Amino acid sequence: MLKLLSLNPISNLTHLGFSRFLNCNKIITGKSRMASSLYTTSCGQASKLLFRQLFEKESCTYTYLLADASHPQKPAVLIDPVDKTVERDLALIKDLGLKLIYALNTHVHADHVTGTGLIKSKVPDVKSVISRASNGKADCLVEPGDEIFFGDLFLEVRSTPGHTLGCVTYVTGDGPKQPQPRMAFTGDALLIRGCGRTDFQGGSSVQLYKSVHSQIFTLPKDTLVCPAHDYKGFTVSTVGEEMQYNARLTKDEMGSTQILLLVIFNSILYQK
Repeated sequence: MLKLLSLNPISNLTHLGFSRFLNCNKIITGKSRMASSLYTTSCGQASKLLFRQLFEKESCTYTYLLADASHPQKPAVLIDPVDKTVERDLALIKDLGLKLIYALNTHVHADHVTGTGLIKSKVPDVKSVISRASNGKADCLVEPGDEIFFGDLFLEVRSTPGHTLGCVTYVTGDGPKQPQPRMAFTGDALLIRGCGRTDFQGGSSVQLYKSVHSQIFTLPKDTLVCPAHDYKGFTVSTVGEEMQYNARLTKDEMGSTQILLLVIFNSILYQK
């Protein structure tokens, strides 16, 4: 596990962000730390998570705002911002007195334009983040096992390809000072009672099945599932629910693959 030091320093922070990308500070190998809203989570006494789920109606995209509200600087991250709602998101961040330090993408989006570029033009100190495997452009290119610190809270990077080659899931940290239950920001890999399509951008139904089962369904069952999209009015689920009720991913590998292929066929047959 890697310990990632500060890319965008805030005074007196010892655990904030990346180290091995572009102008990032040096990397330290080994254990990264000592063992240790809309939805309710609890933390240890030292840290408090501020969480907001935001929605963009045209692409049915969820953007997530997280911050360490107990830190004097209130460092914050945005996950999957959309260009059309950047003004709204930045206004909310200002209202809440937060300092945005990272704008993260779970993957390269095909159904909307990411808001990271626009955010950086308005808040130059913000660093954009995407996975190295995505072949996308960003200030910081993350890999599996990396940890993204904002104050004393952090997100773990898990590789979940299948919708695209470069999809990742960001999972809140595990430890006494981290939010409980944990939260998984799954992008398009795992949706509520569904999953992302796998017929473009290097997608693979077999790979998606393996990604979800090895990287998401192995999390505690009370982990909150926070997807990048929803088209039926759902907002949040849990790992346990999706393991039980997600028809596309709860059969054996062959059965799930057949369902995913049928979904792809129908989406191509009926697309306008």
